[in-house]
Amino acid sequence: MRQPLLTLLAVVALTGCAGVAAPPPAAQNPSAAQNPNAVQETQQQGGKFIVLAGPKPPHAEPYLGVGSTNFDLLRSFIDTRNGEIKHQLYVQDSYGGRTRNWDAARLATGPALRFLPITVSEVTCENGCSYAEEFAAALPDPLLRSNPQGFAVVFTSRSGHEKTVAVPGDLVAMQLAAVDQARAARPAAAAAVMPPAAAR
Repeated sequence: MRQPLLTLLAVVALTGCAGVAAPPPAAQNPSAAQNPNAVQETQQQGGKFIVLAGPKPPHAEPYLGVGSTNFDLLRSFIDTRNGEIKHQLYVQDSYGGRTRNWDAARLATGPALRFLPITVSEVTCENGCSYAEEFAAALPDPLLRSNPQGFAVVFTSRSGHEKTVAVPGDLVAMQLAAVDQARAARPAAAAAVMPPAAAR
């Protein structure tokens, strides 16, 4: 029954982020195929939001050897109407056994982060169950800018599991450079977040 399971995992890995602004397939974004280690920029809701998705380093071995499983990435959402920026550390976790139900996040140094549940998908329960979970931790902009050396986020679950995801400094720098470049290319969005002269 291994082949059907691999097929199902591949489908989940490719489609799981669709509801939360996942990077488009390479066919829709040629630069993604040319340089998967670069930050990829896409637009959502007719250009109201710019989504910047970073490279996808693995946080564990690919589940059952299926690529595009057990990875994490930095992603940033820029509201082009008001310049608001939101960052996330997104995690895809595939595994066998009972559901883990990840439900909390904190910095390895202690402070709690807002946990963002996304999906819990049952891949198959033939000869044992397998699941694919997607979740994220909200990352305040000052956190990224004050940690050029990188940082680590600890995720915990109701089932008692714990996972530490390291975010290296080079990925932080790459993400912030892409964010600043995207904002600079859109003066209206950049101006929207600048305080009035009298308040500076």
